[in-house]
Amino acid sequence: MATSTASRLHLVSRIAAGTLGSYAFTWGFIALVVGTMFAAGMPFHDAEALSYILGFLVLLVAFLWAFCSASLWRVWLVLAGGGALMAGAASLVQHALL
Repeated sequence: MATSTASRLHLVSRIAAGTLGSYAFTWGFIALVVGTMFAAGMPFHDAEALSYILGFLVLLVAFLWAFCSASLWRVWLVLAGGGALMAGAASLVQHALL
């Protein structure tokens, strides 16, 4: 009984990491790429379009990696932590532009 509950909790956490974690990671990636490309001199809408195209690929890879990785803790750390770090860095870049 306890093994079944732990197994279900692991599965739910893996699905949450795949969906929510990969979304957070991709959101941070897109925000950082838009900010850095715009700061580098690329027109805003071109930087936005390029980051969305790359973001789709990042989302796909992050989602698939969340289910292939052996360590669930590493998945959460990389996806949620990396997304938060990139979002923070993007905020600093955007603040520097103002």
